[in-house]
Amino acid sequence: MRFDVLTLFPEMIESHCSYSILKRAVENSVIEVNTINPRDFTLDKHRKVDDTPYGGGAGMVLMPQPYVDAYESVEKMPNSVTIMLSPQGEPLCEKIVKDLAGYEQIICLCGHYEGFDERIREIIKPREISLGDFVLTGGELPALCLIDAVSRKLEGTLGKIESAEDDSFSDGLLEYPQYTKPREFRGLKVPEVLLNGNHKEINEFRYQQRLLRTKARRPDLLE
Repeated sequence: MRFDVLTLFPEMIESHCSYSILKRAVENSVIEVNTINPRDFTLDKHRKVDDTPYGGGAGMVLMPQPYVDAYESVEKMPNSVTIMLSPQGEPLCEKIVKDLAGYEQIICLCGHYEGFDERIREIIKPREISLGDFVLTGGELPALCLIDAVSRKLEGTLGKIESAEDDSFSDGLLEYPQYTKPREFRGLKVPEVLLNGNHKEINEFRYQQRLLRTKARRPDLLE
């Protein structure tokens, strides 16, 4: 899987992918993460990428020329998808993550300021994805969340691919509660069923806990 990220702040992407599980995925050639800075494609000596909006209004708007030229410089693989990280997009969910994990290449467009000149959308025609109904200062954090979530679905990212099978939302339910040593901490004990070695009973207990937790915290998922 190759991720190509158009961003004004490549250090944010590169730094995050240099730690923990994503670092291992990069080192094991499970994923490749490249950054492309639209400032490198400006025709302005000051590397300007934004300007005031036509019609007036606060803030600055990202100009089409640097972003379109930067995007067109990216070598496209046969099985590729382009994602614009935008609060106007469809909410990122497990179904979308699984769908994206089937691509060879994901190109991410990270915005800033008051957002993209509309012609960027019209020319590139990206799929727009949002983290939720709120606004961030830029698209880098959503892009990193997308990279992280999709990478978990790829063989070789986690120690065992089974680690992702019981994650929250993997089958529509929240994950069951987890415990480790010690058996008792501040008067709170690990449930006995997890200690008896009977895997059938353990699986039944965990499934019931998933149902109870989902009902209490996200009843909409049960519906």
